[in-house]
Amino acid sequence: MTTQTRAHKWTNRIAQYWALTKPRVTQLAVFCAIIGMFLASDELPPWRAVGAATVGIWLLAGAAFAVNCLAEREIDARMARTARRPMVTGDISVKQTALFAALIGGAGMWILYSQVNPLTMWLTFVTFVGYAVIYTMILKPATPQNIVIGGLSGAMPPALGWAAMANDVPMQAWLLVLIIFVWTPPHFWALAMYRRHDYAKSGLPMLPITHGMKFTQFHVLLYSIALTATTLLPFAVRMSGLIYLAAAAVLNVIFLRHAWKIYRHYTDLIARKAFTYSIIYLFLLFAALLADHYFKV
Repeated sequence: MTTQTRAHKWTNRIAQYWALTKPRVTQLAVFCAIIGMFLASDELPPWRAVGAATVGIWLLAGAAFAVNCLAEREIDARMARTARRPMVTGDISVKQTALFAALIGGAGMWILYSQVNPLTMWLTFVTFVGYAVIYTMILKPATPQNIVIGGLSGAMPPALGWAAMANDVPMQAWLLVLIIFVWTPPHFWALAMYRRHDYAKSGLPMLPITHGMKFTQFHVLLYSIALTATTLLPFAVRMSGLIYLAAAAVLNVIFLRHAWKIYRHYTDLIARKAFTYSIIYLFLLFAALLADHYFKV
C-alpha cells in the first residue's frame, strides 16, 4: 500500500466518523451556544473560556448525534436521505460508533467540568440524554408530537453557552431556548412534508403521515405565528433594542410568507424552500441579537 493510498484511507475514515456527528446540525447548535456566551456579559467574554466551552459543547453534541445514528441505523437504511450514512453502509460498526460516542462525549464532559464549570457540564449532559435517549429512543418512534416534546433538548444550546460564561441560567437565556423550541416544529415539519414518502418507509409516526398533509400545513402556520410572537419577547423585556426588533420584523414577515404558502399553495418545492429559509432565519435572528447586544440603539 502506497503512502498516498494510506493517506486516502485515513482521510476517508475520518470523514466517516465526522459524518456520524451530523456536522451541519452540530454547527448550528454550537453557533447558538456561542451567541449565548456573548450575550451573557456586557463585555467580550474571555476567549479561552469561549474556546473551551465551544469545544466541550461541540464534542457532546457530536456524541449525541453519533448515538442517534447508532439507534436509528435500521430506520436510516429505509430512507433515501440517510441511506449513505456510515453505519448503514457498514463502513463503521456498532462497537466503533459506541466507542467513538463514548470517547468524544467523555472528552466533552471533562473539558466542560475542568475548564468551564460543573453547571455547564451537567446541563450539557442532560441535553445529551434528552436528545440521544428520550427523544431518539423513546419519543420519536412513539408519537407524532415527538419533535414538539423532544424539541427542548435541541433548544438548549443558548442556555449552555450562557451557563458557560455566567455559571447561571437567567430568564434571558430561557427566552432564547423558547425561541428555538417554538422554531423547531415548523422547521422540521417542512422537511417531513417534502420527505413524507421517505418517512412513510421509515415507520416513524411523523405528523404528515399520521395526521395528513392539511393538518401539518395548518400547524406549520400556527407555530409560525407563535414563533413571531415569541421572537418579540427579548425586545418586550428590554433584553434587546431596535436593531434586533427591526431584524426580527423583517425575518418574521418572510417566515410567515413561507408558512402561508405552505398552508394555502403547498408544493414540495415550497416546503423545501421554507426548510432552507428556516435555518437562515435562525442564524440571522441570533446574529441580530448579538449585534444589538453590542450596538444597542
